[in-house]
Amino acid sequence: MKIILLGAPGAGKGTVAKMLTKLDGSVQISTGDILRGAVQAGTELGKEADGYMKRGDLVPDSLIMGIMEKRLQESDCQQGFLLDGFPRTIPQAEELNQLLAKLGIKLDMVVNIDVPRDVIFDRLCTRRTCENAKCQAIYNVKSNPPQQEGICDKCGSPVVQRADETQEAIAHRLDTYNQKTAPLAGFYEKEGLLKTITGTSSDLVVSGIQKALGK
Repeated sequence: MKIILLGAPGAGKGTVAKMLTKLDGSVQISTGDILRGAVQAGTELGKEADGYMKRGDLVPDSLIMGIMEKRLQESDCQQGFLLDGFPRTIPQAEELNQLLAKLGIKLDMVVNIDVPRDVIFDRLCTRRTCENAKCQAIYNVKSNPPQQEGICDKCGSPVVQRADETQEAIAHRLDTYNQKTAPLAGFYEKEGLLKTITGTSSDLVVSGIQKALGK
């Protein structure tokens, strides 16, 4: 499957993407994970992106599009891919259309995961992430805490609250999403690709996607 997952920060795009990869071998592509890995590795891209991410701002298109063109041509994308958190603006969507046409790739669907703002705010305020760039396991201090407080179950690295998941940064990220990313639903609806699924359960979202794909 070749799908774009839309939804506000904390809507569950990453969890849904991981569940979908197990169905047919499609690969999850998260620009956020790629950028955070670059920040931790101290690459030039990481240094440039770090300031934007800490403020909760969008990383410039010039950086993102270079990442995407390289990533979509890697061999593991041949089976299919799930774009998690990209595109984020209509200009990015327009550039992505041009890139996909250049690479001869056709999307199956664009899924908009619709979750209430108060649910998202609570999820992000209580979310913790493994700081190991190769792991990036996600926990929740309320619903899914690590077995040992502050330590990742999977790799033993510290589990931390990301700089962009403080209350102030979350409010800014959600406002940015509403202004710049939410209009993407209308963009893809006009292209006949949009499927909106409302719900806070990742299982229900995945079932809705499978049904829409006829699987």
